[in-house]
Amino acid sequence: MKRLLCLFAVVCSAWAEVPTAIAIHNARIIPVSGPAIERGTVVLRNGLIESVGANVNPPADAWIIEAEGLTVYPGLIDGLSSVGIPEAAPAAPAGGAGAAGRAAAAPAAVATTPAKGPEDRPNTTSWLRAADLVKLTDSRIESVRSDGFTTTVTFPMTGIFAGQGAVIDLSGDRPGKMVVAEPVGQYITLSSSGFGGGFPGSLMGTIAYIRQVYLDADHYTKARELYASHKGLPRPEYDRAIEGVLASPRILLPASRRVDVDRMIRFAAELKQPVILYGVPEGYHSADLLKKAGTPVLVNLKWPEKPAESDPDDFGVLQSLEVHAKAPSTPAVLAKNGVKFAFYSGGITKRADLLKAIKRATDAGLSTDDALRAMTLAPAEIFGVADRVGSIEPGKIANLVVTKGDLFDEKTKVQFVFVDGMKYEPVPEPAVPGNRGAGERPTPSEGVQQ
Repeated sequence: MKRLLCLFAVVCSAWAEVPTAIAIHNARIIPVSGPAIERGTVVLRNGLIESVGANVNPPADAWIIEAEGLTVYPGLIDGLSSVGIPEAAPAAPAGGAGAAGRAAAAPAAVATTPAKGPEDRPNTTSWLRAADLVKLTDSRIESVRSDGFTTTVTFPMTGIFAGQGAVIDLSGDRPGKMVVAEPVGQYITLSSSGFGGGFPGSLMGTIAYIRQVYLDADHYTKARELYASHKGLPRPEYDRAIEGVLASPRILLPASRRVDVDRMIRFAAELKQPVILYGVPEGYHSADLLKKAGTPVLVNLKWPEKPAESDPDDFGVLQSLEVHAKAPSTPAVLAKNGVKFAFYSGGITKRADLLKAIKRATDAGLSTDDALRAMTLAPAEIFGVADRVGSIEPGKIANLVVTKGDLFDEKTKVQFVFVDGMKYEPVPEPAVPGNRGAGERPTPSEGVQQ
């Protein structure tokens, strides 16, 4: 009995000694929202950043991590992803320049019976919410987190109206604990059923269908308001597709060329919807349009591949070569013109490949400060969660990545990652990594060009 009491006392004592705070001490700190702190301390408590600064002393109850020679950054944010939804992880592309952008089939997301018209709501699952689909079993969570990502903006990605996204943290013992904010937007593609596949069978049909959905949403809203204010009227039918559209605070539309950017900006204005454009490999041609409209952009870090054919007399090949060469200059051009933009990984699965993609952007004129902002504070601002994530400030969620060396240096190693104040050690990359991001879906060029 005495032995049991002693054991119980030891266990209780150990439990009582679990720290309520963690202090990362004597580190170089890059807050992003302010100047770098060459030698300082970040204190984390209860999953939040309690304090940060050069003159901050570790609390008496804190676990202290001596971080001499280490650098602390805000956790990285993937601005457009399917991470957290395991069934949305597509198979590896079969090859070719466009293969990395083609949609993989999602389970039961889209009806297989060809639609006869817009009333059938073809390729629409607007009611799906990423927050309801997130699962801890997605193997991509651990691999992405090991590369320094603490947060993803996750969307269902199949169909025209694919569903509503959520900002999720890559931590927690239950899916509900992962959700930071939702819904944050409706992911829209310009995919079509193709010849013989039912309505819509072309880009024109897809655009007409999207327009019709928003006309229906306007009528639906007015009918419900009229019914609520007048007795004796027929009750409007419930339409979950329209409800999903109305619940979305903004829409995401694809764009590639300048004409596409102009078209989508005008289309969003016609729909009376706040819009974020995604993809935008030829944004270097469109900064003036984006700046004038005040339209934020998600830039795909999976830069267009060099075409296999290189016949100098083929105009199409020449255009593809130009886009391949100039696409990495898009972020620098956007930054120079004051256009709000953020990066997304586009399905890049290896940290080395991600760093190469960022290096192509910095070699094309983007500053490393702007590159870091595009993967931290900028996506948080675009999706309205900058009060919670994206920089190292008191009161924000304790999402941090600690490195030995500069974050974007190919020789730098991620030492550990904090998500919601929980410390994680990086795991080795698998031999055949699974796709982790938003690369397997209709690309802007496939979805817009005619």
